[in-house]
Amino acid sequence: MSELKDALEQIKRGTEELLVESELVTRLAAGKPLRVKAGFDPTAPDLHLGHTVLINKLRHFQELGHKVLFLIGDFTGMIGDPSGKNATRPPLSREQILDNARTYQDQVFKILDPERTEICFNSTWMDGLGAAGMIRLASHYTVARMLERDDFAKRYGGGQPIAIHEFLYPLCQGYDSVAMQADVELGGTDQKFNLLVGRELQKHYGQAPQCVLTVPLLEGLDGVNKMSKSLGNYIGISEPPREIFGKTMRISDELMWRYYELLSFRSLAEVAKLRREVEAGRNPRDVKVLLAQELVARFHDQRAAEEALAEFEARFRQGALPDDMPQVRLAAGSEGLAIGHILKLSGLASSTGEALRMIDQGGVRLNGERIEDKSLVLTAGQTVVLQVGKRKFASVTLAH
Repeated sequence: MSELKDALEQIKRGTEELLVESELVTRLAAGKPLRVKAGFDPTAPDLHLGHTVLINKLRHFQELGHKVLFLIGDFTGMIGDPSGKNATRPPLSREQILDNARTYQDQVFKILDPERTEICFNSTWMDGLGAAGMIRLASHYTVARMLERDDFAKRYGGGQPIAIHEFLYPLCQGYDSVAMQADVELGGTDQKFNLLVGRELQKHYGQAPQCVLTVPLLEGLDGVNKMSKSLGNYIGISEPPREIFGKTMRISDELMWRYYELLSFRSLAEVAKLRREVEAGRNPRDVKVLLAQELVARFHDQRAAEEALAEFEARFRQGALPDDMPQVRLAAGSEGLAIGHILKLSGLASSTGEALRMIDQGGVRLNGERIEDKSLVLTAGQTVVLQVGKRKFASVTLAH
C-alpha cells in the first residue's frame, strides 16, 4: 500500500488535475504496465523547458515501469490545434511537420528512456479513416458540446469565425486515444477539453475511459507569461550550455521554486531541504546554480555543466566585478521594469534614450551576457548585475 501511495505522489507532483484519481489507483493496484499517452503537434522544430514539464511527467511514469506512447500529430498538425487561440490557426504542410518531427525525436530522448518509449504518428490510423469514417466519428459529438469549450465559446460569443475543421481537432485527438488504447493521457491545462473528449470516445468504442492528467503551463523568464519563443522568454533545450545556465540564473528567486517543482529531478524532500536552507539564510543564488547545473547536464553533459559554472564563477565571484559596485534597489511592481528605465534609474545611463542607444551599440550586459532586446522587462524578485561599457557596474535588486 505504501508503494502505491509513493507512486501516486510521484505521478501527482507538479500537476494541476487528475481525473479520475480513483480509476488510476485501481489501474495502478492491478500491477499491469499502463499505456501512457501524450501528443505533440510538431509546429516548431525546437523544444523549450515549457515543453519538458510534460515530458518530465512521462519520465516519472517510465520510472514506475509504465510504457510511454509519444504521439507526434503529423495528421492533426495539418489541422492546427485551436486550444487557447482567439483566431483560426493556419495549418502546416506535411513536409514542415515531418521535418520538425525528426528533431523532436532527437530531443525527447535526452529525457525519456528509448527502451520504454514508443514513437507513434497519428497519420497511421487517421489517413485510413477516410471521409466515411470521419463522418461516423463526428456523429459522436454535438456542436453544443463543442461550444462548451472556453476558447470556442468566447470566439462564438464575440462573433469571431470558427472554421468547421477546428471542431475536428479535438475529435481526432480523442480518436487517437481509441486507436492507441490509452490508459492515461497527459496534457497541459489548456488541453483539458480535448483530453476529456478522448474519455468519451473510448466509451463509445467500448474501451475503459482513460485517466486524464493535466500539467501547468510553465512561466517564462519574465515570471508572468507562458514560456514561448515568440515572447522571447524561453530557455531552449538545444541552446548552448552557457545560454541555458545564464538564462536560468536570470529567473527570480521566487520563480526558482516553481522551476524546481516542475523541471528538477530532485526529490520533493531534497527541494524542501533547499528551501529551508534558503529561509535559514543560504544565498538563493547558490541554490539557483544547482538548478542551472542540473539543466545543463541533462541537455548536454556533466562536463558542460561544470564548464558553465566555472565561467559563471569567473565572471561574478573571482574579482571580475569591482568591489565598490553600487547596490541599487528599485520597485518593480507587478508588471516589472523595462531595461531602459532600469539603466536610467540605476545611474548607468542619463536617460532612457541613451540606454536604448547603448543597447543598440552592444555596450550593455546583464549578468555578463550582452543585451540585444531593447524591450526586455525584468520582474520583481531578481537581483542582477548590469554593466555599461567597461567600467560602469551596478547590482540591481528589483523589489515587489
